Amino acid sequence: MDVLLIAGLWLDGSVWDDVASALGPLGHRAVPLTLPGQGDGATSATLDDQVAAVLAAVDSAPGRPMVVGHSAACALAWLAADARPEKVAKIALIGGFPTPDGQPYADFFEVSDGVMPFPGWGPFEGPDTADLDEQARRDLAAAAIPVPGAVAKGVVRLTDERRYDVPVVLVCPEFTPAQAREWIAAGDVPELARAKHVEFVDIDSGHWPMVTKPVELARLLAATAEA
Repeated sequence: MDVLLIAGLWLDGSVWDDVASALGPLGHRAVPLTLPGQGDGATSATLDDQVAAVLAAVDSAPGRPMVVGHSAACALAWLAADARPEKVAKIALIGGFPTPDGQPYADFFEVSDGVMPFPGWGPFEGPDTADLDEQARRDLAAAAIPVPGAVAKGVVRLTDERRYDVPVVLVCPEFTPAQAREWIAAGDVPELARAKHVEFVDIDSGHWPMVTKPVELARLLAATAEA
C-alpha cells in the first residue's frame, strides 16, 4: 500500500526519511510530501494549494492509499478523506486532530511579514519535547521553514459526510489513548466523535516520533495499513 506522509508545521518531506526507509522493507511504499510553501521555495502558498497537493498525491497513488497526517497536518489528512472518501483507504493521525469545518487551519502563532516562523522551543516544553536531545532540537529548528500566513490562517472547509466512514487510527505520542478518548467524549474533537471507525494506538515518544522513534513509527504504520 502507498503511505502518504504529511508533516506538520515548518517541516518538509525530508523529516520522514528514516520512517520511509523503514517502511519499504515492511512492504509499503512511503510517499513523503513536501507541501507548497513548506520546502518548495514558495511563500505565497495558500491552504487550498496544500490541499490540492495532497489530493494530487492521493489521485496518483495506485489503489487506495493510507494518508498520514502529523500534528496540524492531521487536518490535511482529514480534508483528503472529505474530498476523496472513496479513494482513501485509511487515515492515520499522529499527535493531532482534524480541524472542524469553518475553523482556521493553524492560526497558532504570530504571523510576521506574511509568514508564521517557528517560535522556538518555549511553547513546546514538557511532554512534546521530552525525548528530543539538544542535537535533535538544533536540527529541527535549523530545518524549520516559515509557514505562509495564507496557509496558517486558511479556513478549513468540509463538505462530504462520507468522510466519517473512512477508518481512522489515532497515534498517541505525547498524550495517551485514554486522554484522547476523554477529549473526544467531552466534545473537544467533534470530527472524531462522529467518525464511525476510530482506533487508538500508543507510541512512547514526544510530539515528533518520526525523529525520535522512526523505526517504531514505521512498524506501527505498517501494522495500521495491514489491519
